[in-house]
Amino acid sequence: MPVKSLRQLLTGEDVIQLVIRLGLLALLIIWTFLIIRPFVPILAWSFVLAVAFYPAFSWVAKMLGGRPKTAAAILTLVTLGIVLGPATWLGLSAVDGVRELAHQLGTGDLALQSAPEQIKSWPLIGPTLYELWDQAYTNIRAVLREVAPYLQPLAGPLLVLAGDASLGTLQFLVSVFVAGFLFPHGPRLVAAGRGFLSRIVPEQSEHFLELGGATIRAVAQGVIGVAIVQALLAGIGFKLAAVPSAGLLAFIVLLLSIVQIGAFLVLLPVIIWIWTAKDVTTALVLTVFFVVVGFIDTMLKPLVMGRGLNTPTIVIFVGVIGGTLAHGIVGLFIGPIILSVAWEMAAAWIGTASKRAAEPPIADET
Repeated sequence: MPVKSLRQLLTGEDVIQLVIRLGLLALLIIWTFLIIRPFVPILAWSFVLAVAFYPAFSWVAKMLGGRPKTAAAILTLVTLGIVLGPATWLGLSAVDGVRELAHQLGTGDLALQSAPEQIKSWPLIGPTLYELWDQAYTNIRAVLREVAPYLQPLAGPLLVLAGDASLGTLQFLVSVFVAGFLFPHGPRLVAAGRGFLSRIVPEQSEHFLELGGATIRAVAQGVIGVAIVQALLAGIGFKLAAVPSAGLLAFIVLLLSIVQIGAFLVLLPVIIWIWTAKDVTTALVLTVFFVVVGFIDTMLKPLVMGRGLNTPTIVIFVGVIGGTLAHGIVGLFIGPIILSVAWEMAAAWIGTASKRAAEPPIADET
């Protein structure tokens, strides 16, 4: 029996009703999205925090004798203490550094550190290092004078980024509160996610649910979390060492750590500067501290990542840039997580489809 077309199965009135229903459904979806669009970054980051810290929440609730609301309140207060404490302190310093850099770009006068005279007294490498530093300082200043007019347009976006930091801090605070409310409802949210995926990928819903949760925890803890810890420690060290633009340098450490380049790109020049500006004992102590901070990602990642992260670095890098452009400071963190989840799920989906295509067809016994 030939399969009839949809037009043959439905009357004219049925087609009109179907079109009206689909139009109302599309209108409802678009309207709902427009309403929640300002809150999408907050909700996304809240969901990420809830998934990333759910194992800790379960452990605290168990230690408290099965009190999920108390455990959620404790985790929320601890996270708020971190956000309102050193993170806000360094964030404000980073904003000041960005504004100062924007001012220098706008005026075309970028400040550079000239070679300190005391370098000449260093044994063996002192005179050579001083000469190289002095030549680099002279050449870079000459180059900057030439390119300064082309760098001035960057001042505007930098000021916008600095202004967006206050909004980003508020979004972080709201996200922490929302995540605190999500913790006790974790099982129901997981069940809802499982039901949603079962309608899209019925045979792979459980696998995709586990893959999505594992990827969120891997990126949030092993990439974002470690980068935040590394940047906070580096920033505290920069502040104690009275390094100029300490907050801005800590923010650069955060970016380099997230995109897997490494913090030593910032730490090494800082260590050199410390040896030129501090006494030997202070410089030695700070050098040891910064070396430990530089290797902290190597030490922490194997401990906090429950699974190997197969997401390419370029995906995380694009997520950082795209997330920041789309959602500001909060997008810096949720961008690589969302893109990593999409990449892992797409790879799993394609792998499953390829495996099925490679399987030999089942012979018909009839």
